[in-house]
Amino acid sequence: MVETPATAQTPVPRTPRASPRSARARERRASTTGEVAGIAITSARRIIDVASGIRKLDLVRYYARAAPWLLPHLRDRPVSLVRAPQGLAGELFFQRHITRAPIPGVSLYEDLDPGHPPLIGVDSLDALIHVAQMDAIELHTWNARVTAIELPDRVVFDLDPDPVLGWERVIEAAELTRTVLGDLGLEAFCKTSGGKGLHIVVPLVPGASWDDTKAFARAVAQRLASGWPTQFTATAGVEHRKKKIFVDYLRNVRGASTAVAYGVRARPGMGVSVPIAWEELAQTTGGAHWTLANIDARLKQLNRPKRGDPWARYAQVRQTVSSELTLRLEEGGA
Repeated sequence: MVETPATAQTPVPRTPRASPRSARARERRASTTGEVAGIAITSARRIIDVASGIRKLDLVRYYARAAPWLLPHLRDRPVSLVRAPQGLAGELFFQRHITRAPIPGVSLYEDLDPGHPPLIGVDSLDALIHVAQMDAIELHTWNARVTAIELPDRVVFDLDPDPVLGWERVIEAAELTRTVLGDLGLEAFCKTSGGKGLHIVVPLVPGASWDDTKAFARAVAQRLASGWPTQFTATAGVEHRKKKIFVDYLRNVRGASTAVAYGVRARPGMGVSVPIAWEELAQTTGGAHWTLANIDARLKQLNRPKRGDPWARYAQVRQTVSSELTLRLEEGGA
């Protein structure tokens, strides 16, 4: 307020005014920080995906909301991170080990990867929010738990289509994969990848080795490729995938990992990998059917008594793979 001495009878007290520099500094702090689950989120309003306008704070808040469904898929497993310090437009970093100062709340698994620093574990809400605060977008998990790291408890098939294919071809491929596994007496579960394709997951009672599960996965992929050669390929490489679906079985080697259920993908649109019931498959429209823009509707469905968790049976399934089963596949037997 400016004082006008000609008319003022008594001095008018001045309101202290901050310097323009300090005011701008406060505005920057207010616009770039947030808090989720009691954890300060820096650069909170930074756009991480220009295509959708999603901010870092939106991503962290999603992980907090999704934690009840997401954490059971993370706990007790080594976790790899895809970090994007400058958003999707910048360089992405894939991190399997803790090499510097530990991330608060994160578990450190020593000696599980000989010759390397500790592997990462994300076993709590606190750890989940902290890794998101450290610009992690994707969370990938191993196929074994830290308590039995040499004994995988699942086999994963990533159905990765040539982009020219229609989505109906991917749906058909998933059903064929389910049929081949079912003929072997194995129950499989399906989830969107959050990217281009689908993940088919076969839960196992730990017992087979990494070599055994990889050999089994390779045999299934080769069976699909030989049985439906115009639809599948078991060979990596763009030249082999033309108008086909690559059955990626290499996620079943020690140290490999797969995008976690309910995890976000570091791709334009921010797709989410979502477990589905087989009966829902025909209604999906793509690997990124769910994104950060519509995932909350899916989370609400999971709480409905009649809908519930499409993977509710997953933990109850008791099945194994063996070298004998793999040999049957390789010899062409059912």
